[in-house]
Amino acid sequence: MEITRTDEPTRVVVDLAFLKPFKSSSVTTFTFAPESTGTRVTWTMAGPRTLAVRMMGLFTSMDKLVGGDFEKGLARLKSVVEAPAA
Repeated sequence: MEITRTDEPTRVVVDLAFLKPFKSSSVTTFTFAPESTGTRVTWTMAGPRTLAVRMMGLFTSMDKLVGGDFEKGLARLKSVVEAPAA
């Protein structure tokens, strides 16, 4: 995992290299947009559609595979950002 670009205060881009369940690489982007009650965070992940990824797509959706991880990660980010300063 390597941060490859930041456009403060609106975007952070991260290159990800996965080893399991198979080797792959993806680009993850966090975008931040002000809202009346705080900040909207959007987390996206894009990568090549290899044969293995296309085969998995026949049997399950990517949302089912990684959606829970996205939700947990966003919840953790929210708890850190909203925690009182130490």
